[in-house]
Amino acid sequence: MAELSTGAEGVQIDLISGERMASKATMEKIRMILDGVHEGNIVILEDGLSPDEESRLIEVTMSEISPDEFSGIEIETYPRSGAEASGILNRIIGRDSSSKLTVIGPANRIETLHKDETLIKALVS
Repeated sequence: MAELSTGAEGVQIDLISGERMASKATMEKIRMILDGVHEGNIVILEDGLSPDEESRLIEVTMSEISPDEFSGIEIETYPRSGAEASGILNRIIGRDSSSKLTVIGPANRIETLHKDETLIKALVS
């Protein structure tokens, strides 16, 4: 995991490789993500989460929301290149077509300004 910090009042970004996440169970992944977000960090997952894992992340997040301590998460996901991810050859040889990049941050610190198929613009405070 790489970390980028811009000083005591800056924003830390945790870049987590797919390899590191692959060895973890669903709840371990969720706990790693939420621990980082609770600390005010932006978490970027190289390979994203499965739909079931994303649902579980949202469920656990909802149970941890507290008006004075934790306002929840903001999550944006990008699929890999459409041609690359959905090609019939990739499906035939069993290559995972759900590969994606996911950005997760504290709801009170990250605001999505724009999202399209090639760009996420976010304002982080």
